[in-house]
Amino acid sequence: MKFTVMTLFPGLVETVCRESILGRAQSAGKIFVEAVDIRAYSKDKHRRVDDTPYGGGKGMLISAPVVYDCWADVKSRLEGSVRTIYMSPQGSLLTQRKAKELGRYDHLLLLCGHYEGIDARVVEEIADEEISIGDYVLTGGELPACILIDCVARLCPGVLADASCYESESIACGTLEYPQYTRPYEFHGKKVPDVLLNGNHAEIEKWRRAEALQLTLKKRPDLL
Repeated sequence: MKFTVMTLFPGLVETVCRESILGRAQSAGKIFVEAVDIRAYSKDKHRRVDDTPYGGGKGMLISAPVVYDCWADVKSRLEGSVRTIYMSPQGSLLTQRKAKELGRYDHLLLLCGHYEGIDARVVEEIADEEISIGDYVLTGGELPACILIDCVARLCPGVLADASCYESESIACGTLEYPQYTRPYEFHGKKVPDVLLNGNHAEIEKWRRAEALQLTLKKRPDLL
């Protein structure tokens, strides 16, 4: 699985994606993540990429030509199935179901806006869809892009040790995950439930399922 992020701040994306599981997955060749600097495609002598919006208003808007040239160059080098996604608060919400859907592509091309955003004309021309990570606004699309990469990448074969690592987790399994415990046996007066110590796997699974349902009913009844 390959991810290309078109951004004005490639260092931000690279910093996040070279750590932890994403970093190890890249080193092992399970995924490929690159950040492409949109500014490199500016034809302005000062490498400007933005301008004031027509109609007035505060902030600057990233211009259409520089974004299009970046996208066209990157896409010309890609093979297989490609999906271009604009990270935008106006997009559909990123969900686990959407992550599974995106995992079917060979290459995800993620476009990150900044400042006041990007000229709408180029978004309409190149983006296959817009995705949001929640009903709030950030300073740019870089962190949302990293979240999307993390969400999709962990579903790719070999990134996690086994499919059960993500199939039984909260949300992914349809409910919240059951509570888990490790040593010490007692912490601040609270003990690990005895059922987890008796070695009866059937009873343990029954307890976990019941706890998962109770937690979901309490915290996220909308999932039931």
